[in-house]
Amino acid sequence: MSEVADLVNQLESLAGNLKAKSASTKVTDIPQEASKKLEAIILELQRVQGDIGGQTTAYVQAFDTLLSDSVANFVNLSSQLGDEIKNHANQLKQAFDAQRAFLVIASESKTPDPGVLSQLLAPTSQIIAAIQEIQSKNRSSPYFNHFSAVSDAVPALGWVTISPKPAPFVKEMGEAGQFYSNRVIKDFKEKDPRHVEWTKALMKIFKDLHDYVLKFHTTGLLWNKDGKDAKPSAAPSGPPAPPAGGPPPPPPPPAVEDLVDKPSEGGQAAARSALFDEINKGGDVTRGLKKVTPDMQTHKNPGLRQGPKPFSGPTPFKAAPVSKPTPAAAPAAKAKKPPRKELKNKKWEVEYFENEQLISIDETNMKQTVYIFKCSNSTVQVKGKVNAIILDGCKKVGLLVDSVVSAVDVVNSQSVKIQVTEQAPIVNIDKTDGAMVYLSATSLTTEFVTAKSSEMNILVPDANGEFKEYAVPEQFRTVYKDGKLNTECAEVVG
Repeated sequence: MSEVADLVNQLESLAGNLKAKSASTKVTDIPQEASKKLEAIILELQRVQGDIGGQTTAYVQAFDTLLSDSVANFVNLSSQLGDEIKNHANQLKQAFDAQRAFLVIASESKTPDPGVLSQLLAPTSQIIAAIQEIQSKNRSSPYFNHFSAVSDAVPALGWVTISPKPAPFVKEMGEAGQFYSNRVIKDFKEKDPRHVEWTKALMKIFKDLHDYVLKFHTTGLLWNKDGKDAKPSAAPSGPPAPPAGGPPPPPPPPAVEDLVDKPSEGGQAAARSALFDEINKGGDVTRGLKKVTPDMQTHKNPGLRQGPKPFSGPTPFKAAPVSKPTPAAAPAAKAKKPPRKELKNKKWEVEYFENEQLISIDETNMKQTVYIFKCSNSTVQVKGKVNAIILDGCKKVGLLVDSVVSAVDVVNSQSVKIQVTEQAPIVNIDKTDGAMVYLSATSLTTEFVTAKSSEMNILVPDANGEFKEYAVPEQFRTVYKDGKLNTECAEVVG
């Protein structure tokens, strides 16, 4: 099809030159028939071009340039670094190919309804999910940082749903992949410089995508207002995702989720994970609801408001049999949920561990949070510096942490022990019975905020390295004096 387009352009240029010359030369030198024949050939080739696949708009052609330049170069470099990186790069190319098919539909169609749009975006969404799944299932791979760089940046393809300014979104997602790209550079700049070139090629893809969106879709995806109705069948189906090994585990309770999913990058993790998922719901959001018919409504069916019939006593000479009350069935015991340790976006989730001697979290960074839920008789060690740690609903759990950027939160727990080896600015303890916090010489400035909790002790090292224990007050005495309330710790005698 590109060869036909090039030929059309060449013939159009030649026809224009002939017309210009015919105005200043004799007709016998340049027969008009030749010019007419060229125009006829051009029209025929344009018709053939339309039959092959329709004339592509300027923004589709520009996207083709991005594919043949930046994306192709990245795939070529990836093929030199082993099959793992090569296969992941090929999936990235598939995602861009799926977006190219979507852009062709957009160039030929009017803006569709949300339900149709979600179906059109499904192929791209499926491939993005497959790309990110490779990251989550290969944490022990030496190329984990490579996978993470691609996985963090690929949601930039969601710009097609952003309005009115999609270009900044593309830039933000591209920068999200820069963090792991820097790790790749750090690990391989001495061992294999090809990996450094690989990171540059990856970042160039999303820089070029940003420039492309800024130029052709400044205020949002450009649809064809005079085009046809978009049909989901016109969109090619995405390639099957690799085996997932079972469905993903459920997320933690929403109340704590709200506390955890607030990274400093402006919500990049939430934007990347939910961008297409929310769109793909479409009309299915209310599909599971059951319709309430008039006969089920009390204001339309008086029979539903009638109470039970009056009790009638036994008839003479026939006593009513006395029935023994049947014991109520015991509630079924809840099945234990399997223990789980998983990194989702920028949040480590550690759940349902029992009697585990050591649960170690090694691969951490300052943008990650750690959420520990419903664990008992276990010890969790968090290495490196993380953004925050939440201990929720745990019993007899030990937490060993190196350093925290914001705070360690303990809520709804019992008999927990926390040791800070470097720094933790704030420790929040809420609705917890029994908490011992061991500080280090570098964390003596830690601030403690407590509420509705008891048996809290802080252990501080002395000059000899021995810990001295201090109890956090639980009782307070409040008096009204001089027009205000005065509260102070109650002294315990005994």
